[in-house]
Amino acid sequence: MTQTERPLDVVILAAGQGTRMKSALPKVLHPVAGRPMVAWAVKAAQELGARKIVVVTGHGAEQVEAALGGSGVQFARQAQQLGTGNAFLVGADALGDTGDADILVLYGDTPLLRTETLRALLAAHDAQGSAFTILTGELPDATGYGRILRDAQGHVERIVEEKAATPEEKAVREFNSGVYVMDARAPELARRITNQNAAGEYYLTDLLELYRQAGAPVRAFKLDDPDEVMGANDRTQLAQAEAILRGRINTAHMKAGVTLQDPATTRIEDTVTLGRDVTVEPGVILRGQTRVADGVTLGAYSVVTDSVLEAGVTVKPHSVLEGAQVGQGSDVGPFARLRPGTVLGQGVHIGNFVETKNARLSAGVKAGHLAYLGDVTVGAETNIGAGTIVANFDGVQKHQSQVGAGVFIGSNSTLIAPRVVGDAAFIAAGSAVHEDVPEGALAIARGKQRTLEGWSRRYWGGLREGVGKKLPWLAGWLERQ
Repeated sequence: MTQTERPLDVVILAAGQGTRMKSALPKVLHPVAGRPMVAWAVKAAQELGARKIVVVTGHGAEQVEAALGGSGVQFARQAQQLGTGNAFLVGADALGDTGDADILVLYGDTPLLRTETLRALLAAHDAQGSAFTILTGELPDATGYGRILRDAQGHVERIVEEKAATPEEKAVREFNSGVYVMDARAPELARRITNQNAAGEYYLTDLLELYRQAGAPVRAFKLDDPDEVMGANDRTQLAQAEAILRGRINTAHMKAGVTLQDPATTRIEDTVTLGRDVTVEPGVILRGQTRVADGVTLGAYSVVTDSVLEAGVTVKPHSVLEGAQVGQGSDVGPFARLRPGTVLGQGVHIGNFVETKNARLSAGVKAGHLAYLGDVTVGAETNIGAGTIVANFDGVQKHQSQVGAGVFIGSNSTLIAPRVVGDAAFIAAGSAVHEDVPEGALAIARGKQRTLEGWSRRYWGGLREGVGKKLPWLAGWLERQ
């Protein structure tokens, strides 16, 4: 039977505290390239087509389980931190009857392990007829790892932990990654693991000897890149993992037809999707469930989170988008902010220092400068002048406004919500609109201008002495009057 025909179950060990992180957040929940570390192991297991996935939790169990809620995994709690052998048994018990399935053991703090590597591990396990296969690596200095000891024929004989190794054994360069694929006997054999060691813990590594005692073949599969099993145990290693994953993600996008003008300064989370012929300028950050269609240009130092950008959109430099949807051919920025609930239709123009929130702007709407549009629906081809504010908050609650199609709103106008402005209406510049405006009407809501001749001479003249010292030009003007 081939590996593809035999079921695969996965146990992910994620119960440790991770004290070196010095954090209230469980170690396995620290994010790397857009996913909590443990979610990388879940993703790999799912890509392998695992039948069952059990995540063993312990420290911060509630947080870890909440973070992975809805991902289709099962959870098993390790009540006491008694070692990896005990943690595996907790997970195996949750798997239940595994039948003839192989069991793969992964970890919640090794986000760099590639799915392709695991596929190769499983293929080698099957091809060699192995019962227990260890994923190993080789380093010039393997300090900190358990060492792989082989017999004269090169067969894996045992794993020796660093604390128990002799000087000769410490010189061995091949190390144990802790990742294993085992046949269906693993749970039964794991129950024989004891804690008769210096630490008083149940070590999963003891399974190797138990398989050998059962006369079962034990093999090793050596990694090409030992960095793949590098754990992220502190903030420095977390940053290193982030840099490696960021490089992988950026390279994959460039190979798929995306232009990254400066990959070193570009941050694209693993959850982001990009179409072909997307251009990403330096310093761009793309986060969360962002979806970018073909032909989009993302300007320098823009930040886009959980947003959808349709084909041909241009986001100009220093713009911030969060939870927004931008229609085909629209342009945003520079220095614009689209907040959650923003939906822009086709060909909308949002200019510099315009902020939107829970705003739906239909096709062809233009808001070029210095505006705030909150809790408002705007019809097609409306023009919103510079300095326009939709005053949606009365100090207690937010109010919705509706602006029709083809409306012209003059500069420095304020719509005091809730307001309805009909199609093709005009609002004169500087108006504070506190009543609805009917279709086709002109609303002028500002005080009548009064011009008082000679007022400046009388005002400044009364302050002549102070003006002379602080405002020389005005002092000269007064002298000429």
